[in-house]
Amino acid sequence: MEANTPAAGSKHGILSISIKDLAVLFSAYMPFIENGGLFIPSRKPYEIGDEVFILLGLMDEPDRIPLACSVVWLTPQGAQGGRAQGIGVKFNDKDNPAKQQIEKYLTGMLNSDRLSHTL
Repeated sequence: MEANTPAAGSKHGILSISIKDLAVLFSAYMPFIENGGLFIPSRKPYEIGDEVFILLGLMDEPDRIPLACSVVWLTPQGAQGGRAQGIGVKFNDKDNPAKQQIEKYLTGMLNSDRLSHTL
């Protein structure tokens, strides 16, 4: 997963994220969050409730999906179990196309026992 630096001019700006691998998508996706969500590796300081705007690129899709999100959890540096530092965001719009597109890619994998960045 690649996350580009937020644009200047706001506290967090726009995050441009590209996920081009199914295993990475599986590790980052949070189906248990209302409207869906993603774990985003980041060393930037965020707080619960921060609004984050994401341009999400999935696999080889030609267009990025714009997402208004809210930070719902933080994984600090040095987290237990060697978890990656970052933020968990939920998609704010219940009708966003990202959830459907992600779940289409992850068909058959969502009930897996494989470890992820989330739970």
